[in-house]
Amino acid sequence: MSWSRALPLALALALLAGCASSGGTQVSDGASTSTGKKAGKNGRYDMDADAYPEDAPDVSTVPDAVPQVEPYTRSGNRSEYEVWGKRYNVMEDPRGYVAEGTASWYGKKFHGYATASGEVYDMYTMTAAHKGLPLPTYARITNLDNGKQVIVKVNDRGPFHDDRLIDLSYSAAWRLDMLGHGTGHVRVEALDAATWRPSSSPTKGTAESERLLARSQAVRREQGIAGLEEMDATGGSATTAASGAGVAAKPVVASAARNSGAAASGGVGEASFLQVAAVSDQRKADSIRQRIGTALDRPVRVLGDGNLYKVQVGPLEDNVRIESLKSALASAGFAGAFSVKAPR
Repeated sequence: MSWSRALPLALALALLAGCASSGGTQVSDGASTSTGKKAGKNGRYDMDADAYPEDAPDVSTVPDAVPQVEPYTRSGNRSEYEVWGKRYNVMEDPRGYVAEGTASWYGKKFHGYATASGEVYDMYTMTAAHKGLPLPTYARITNLDNGKQVIVKVNDRGPFHDDRLIDLSYSAAWRLDMLGHGTGHVRVEALDAATWRPSSSPTKGTAESERLLARSQAVRREQGIAGLEEMDATGGSATTAASGAGVAAKPVVASAARNSGAAASGGVGEASFLQVAAVSDQRKADSIRQRIGTALDRPVRVLGDGNLYKVQVGPLEDNVRIESLKSALASAGFAGAFSVKAPR
């Protein structure tokens, strides 16, 4: 990642978010720079940028993370937190979450440091960092450029860049063939550990991955853009010095798994909304709704769904308006909103 070398800021962010993308506590020492020099007294903050591991083992056989039912960790799961002046909301229930956007990766600079969940970051395992999924969440990641898939355990917070959707471990990025470019266009699907079965979640050469790849390539042909890549206005990749190319995260339609009252996607009486939060406290949902209504001249509602109250902006009529509104929400401190289909 491209980081300021100002230690006080990094430490402040570490205390604030405790994540690999903005800080953390070193558990094991010995991290080195790309020249082989041992990290100095300030650990990885002496490194100008993240780096590939030296003499890396063969990670081609590193297994996918295996979804299992686990309690959410005590750390890293505040319902709302702030980094660099932006507020982020953590979902209470990730089921049904699907989003597309740019994935980056983080490696040696953060290897051996505590993640937001308290687990130690090991770049040779299948893990990831996300701004809004509860910790831990298991997710299937599909590289839309080549159809490759992996399953990761989301146990960290980040990346705190508007054009990044998820940070992947070195092994996950290697398996998805992302290391050469530094970033990749991916699809992130939260998995329900309670119902997941290995046979229902293949990761190589599946018809689903081939369908996603074909769809992605068709979109690119229609738009006449070879790679759908834009130069990173911030001057580099969020996680590596390899490449600064990427595209802004674009969540796709994702119906909440427990929204039994909603019709099938695209059904009669449905519309597009931007979902900003889903909380169990109705008063908190109303407070979020009021804050959004004050910041933006848009209709905002609270939709009850079982024991959750979903704060949604809309209905919205077209994708252009959705993307524009997403940017406005992020500027107002409500980053991480994603598109859903829901009853009007």
